[in-house]
Amino acid sequence: MDFGLTEDQILLKDSLRRFLDAECPTTRTRAVMEGASGHDADLWRGMAELGVTGLTIAPEHGGSGMEALDLALVAEEMGWAAAPGPFLGNALATTALAASDDADAKNRWLPSIAAGDALATLAVGEKIGTWDADQLETRAEGGCLTGAKSLVPYAGVSDVLIVAARDADGPGLWLVERGAAGLTATPVKGNDMTRRLDAVRFERTPAVKIAAGRAAIDRARDVGLVLLAADSYGGANRCLRMTADYAVTREQFGQVIGAFQGVKHQLADMATDLEPSLSLWWYTAHALDHMPDKAERHAALAKAHLNDVYDMVVRYAIELHGGIGFTWEFDLHLWFRRALFNRSFMGTAAYHRKRAADLANW
Repeated sequence: MDFGLTEDQILLKDSLRRFLDAECPTTRTRAVMEGASGHDADLWRGMAELGVTGLTIAPEHGGSGMEALDLALVAEEMGWAAAPGPFLGNALATTALAASDDADAKNRWLPSIAAGDALATLAVGEKIGTWDADQLETRAEGGCLTGAKSLVPYAGVSDVLIVAARDADGPGLWLVERGAAGLTATPVKGNDMTRRLDAVRFERTPAVKIAAGRAAIDRARDVGLVLLAADSYGGANRCLRMTADYAVTREQFGQVIGAFQGVKHQLADMATDLEPSLSLWWYTAHALDHMPDKAERHAALAKAHLNDVYDMVVRYAIELHGGIGFTWEFDLHLWFRRALFNRSFMGTAAYHRKRAADLANW
C-alpha cells in the first residue's frame, strides 16, 4: 500500500509553494497585514487561478471535486509562507455550504466562490472557546437570526456568512448575505495580523436556513481542525528550517552556534517532534472522506497535538535566534503570532483532548 502523496498532490503543493514564494514574500505579507482589511484581492485572485478556492467544490459547481487531504496540503503551504488572507474562513464556509441541504444556495454561491468572485466565511464560535453545536445561543425565528459570534474570519469583507444557530428543531445552518439588515461586524484586535477576525452581531437579521441538524456543522468543524493542524505543521517546519539555517551561519565565541551541543539537542528535539506528526494529519484528512467513523476523534487529536508541537518549535526557534528573534523587523514573529492563533481558534489543545477522550469513551 502506498502511503505517499499522488503526483497530482505533489504538483499542487509545488505549484502553490512557487506561487507564494514569488507573489507573497514577507514584505508583501507585512503590507497586507498592516492594511485596513488584511485582505489582498490580487493575491486572492492569483490563488483562485491556481484552483485553491474551488479545490473541494464539486465539478458541477465549477470546482475540482478534490478531497479534504488536498485542501489540507494547501493549508500546509499557507502555514509555511505565513500567507495572509481569508483562506481558512472561506474553506470552512465552502465545506459547510457543500454539506448543506439547499440546492439553490449551492447553485447560487458555490460557482462564484470557486471562481474567486465571492468570499464566504463560517460563523460558529460563541463566547471565547465555545465551538459545540449543542451550546449555540444564536437563535433563528421567523426567518431571522438574533445573537452574537465572537471570532468570525474576515466577516467584514465576506459576501456571504454561513451561520450556525438554533431554532425550535435544534441546531442548523443559516445563510446571511453581506449588508443584511441588523448585521454588524466589528474587527477584533488579535495577535495574528495575517488572519483577521470580527465579532459579529445579528439583530433580527434576515437569513435562509440551508441545513438542519449538526452534521454539516460538525463536518466543517472537523475540516477546520485538520486545516489548522496542517497550517501548524507547515509553520513549524518553516521555523525549523529558518533556525537550522541560522545555526550554521551565526557565530559565537569563534564558531557557528550549530556546533554547540545544546543547540544541536534543541534542533534535534524540534525535528523529532515535528516529523512524526505529519502522518497524523495526513491520516485524519484522509479519514474525513474515507473513514468518517474515525474522523471526528482524530481531528480533535490532530489539532491538539499539532498545536503543542508548533508552540514548542516556535519557542525553541526564538530562543536559538537570541535577541533578534524578538524584534519586529525580524520575520520570525509572523510564525509566532500564527502559532498563537492556531492554539486558540476552534478550541484549545486541552479542550480537544477532552473531546477525544469522551469520543473514545474513556
